[in-house]
Amino acid sequence: MKIFLEVTLDGRAAILSIDKGRLFYFYRNHKITMRILLVEDEKNMASFIKRGLEEERYVVDVAPNGEKALFLAETSPYDLIILDIMLPDTTGFSICKDLRAKKIDTFILMLTARDDVKDKVLGLETGADDYLAKPFDFDELLARIAALLRRKRLDKSPILKVADLELNQLTHKIIRAKKEIILTGKEYCLLEYLMLYANQVVTRTEISEHVWNEDFDSLTNVIDVFINRLRNKIDQGFKKKLIHSLRGTGYMLKE
Repeated sequence: MKIFLEVTLDGRAAILSIDKGRLFYFYRNHKITMRILLVEDEKNMASFIKRGLEEERYVVDVAPNGEKALFLAETSPYDLIILDIMLPDTTGFSICKDLRAKKIDTFILMLTARDDVKDKVLGLETGADDYLAKPFDFDELLARIAALLRRKRLDKSPILKVADLELNQLTHKIIRAKKEIILTGKEYCLLEYLMLYANQVVTRTEISEHVWNEDFDSLTNVIDVFINRLRNKIDQGFKKKLIHSLRGTGYMLKE
C-alpha cells in the first residue's frame, strides 16, 4: 500500500511517497520536458501507444481510468497528457475541465474514436491543446506530440548544441566533433535532459522523474551508473569535459 503526503522540502512543494517501508519524494512543478501520461482504458491500444512512444525515447505512464488519471496528473510532473475521451468512469472532457480548473496547464492531446466536429470543439473549449481521431497514423501522433512539446522552448530548432556536442531530437543522432556517438534509449533520454538544461544544475530527483517512470527506485545507484556510461561515451578521448558532478547537489552539462 502506498501513502502520499504533501510536504515542503527546501522551501519547495513536494510529494512524499511511502511504499513498503521505502521513502520516495519528488518536487512539484520542476523543469522536465519529455514525460507523458497516457489515459487509455483499452489495453491493446494503450500497450501499442506506450511501446511506440518508448521507442521514441519518451517516458510513459498509463492510466486506465479517470480516477488514476487525475491522481497522477495532480501529483506527478508531466509535459503532455494523451487523453482518450471515452473512459469507463468518466469522460476526457470532464478530466480536462477538472485539470484546467485546478490550474494544471500540462499540454493535453485528446484521442478519440469519434471524428465529430462538435467533439473537437468541446475538447478545445474545455482546455485541450490538440485533437486526434482514431484510427490514426502513428507518425502523425508523433508529429503532434513533438509540435506541442516544442511550444515550451523559445528555440524551436530540433537540434540541441553544447560546445561541439549536437543532439538531433528528430533523428536521435548524436555527434561530437563530427564523430557520431551511439547511445542506448535511456542514455539518450538522460543526455537530452542534460542538454535541454545545459549550464544548469539538475538534481537526482529531477533526473529520476524525467528519465524513468513512476515505479523507479530513486534510492539505487542507477543514475550514477548511467552518468558514468555517458561520460565514457561523450567525454572520453576529449580534452574538454562536458559532464560534471556537483557533490550533494546533482549534475551539470556545460561548455
